[in-house]
Amino acid sequence: MHYPVLLDSVLQYLAIRPDGIYADATAGLGGHTAAIAARLTTGTVIACDRDEESLEIARRNTAHLAGRIRFEQARFSELRAALSRAGAARVDGLLADLGASRFQLTNPARGFSFQSDGPLDMRMSGGQELTASDIVNTYAEKALADLIFEFGQERRARKIARAIVRARPIQSTLHLARVVERAAPRTGRLHPATQTFMSLRIAVNQEMEELESLLELAPEVVHAGRPIVIISFMSLEDTRVKRAFQGLARSGRARILTKHVVRPAAEEVRVNPASRSGRLRALLML
Repeated sequence: MHYPVLLDSVLQYLAIRPDGIYADATAGLGGHTAAIAARLTTGTVIACDRDEESLEIARRNTAHLAGRIRFEQARFSELRAALSRAGAARVDGLLADLGASRFQLTNPARGFSFQSDGPLDMRMSGGQELTASDIVNTYAEKALADLIFEFGQERRARKIARAIVRARPIQSTLHLARVVERAAPRTGRLHPATQTFMSLRIAVNQEMEELESLLELAPEVVHAGRPIVIISFMSLEDTRVKRAFQGLARSGRARILTKHVVRPAAEEVRVNPASRSGRLRALLML
């Protein structure tokens, strides 16, 4: 089952017009896209995602709404071009649901997780060149430690980086997880490799750079009086979104709609535990 996170809040803040044009910058498997399209009559959702495999599944999942959806494979940094290909200079609302999808994380062949063995890949798009294996097996120890510390917020980054360099070549996800666990034994509920894997995924896909591109582009492609809604799952992302929204508000270009970050209700977390770290922020362009 696919559960779009914070769906009620997304629909509330998007305030969908039946004839509007909307952008879902992270279509994933099509959950949010379908919910938006279902509320349209003559309008369109431009559903973007960098992952071609996810987009194909989203097409199948939303086939009953196909006339209201235009799919475009694009990164955040390619959003303006994707909208242009779909015939839209500006949209009536934009949604982005950040991070990796459950589909990506649970597919062993994609190499995002250590729950089962797989290649050290972690690319969100097959067209990308850099893989997690490239980073793990070729980066200098200091560069590797800095990456794990910055993106994984892992305080044991230097110890883990040293262990990785000594264990090279590392060939698979489970091999890497064992190396990390030996270097930094479990101290809490999280597996000790969790933050290292997250940092590698972020680096491989240039997620922070792409997010900065989105935060720069979004205000330029959304009509005045219409919303931008962003869901994040890590403080690393949420802090950037919060600062960007505050900057737009201070400059008089936008009004923040969410005084406090919106989190999933207890019932949503019970049905979909993966939603528990979701954080939604919304603002209105002026």
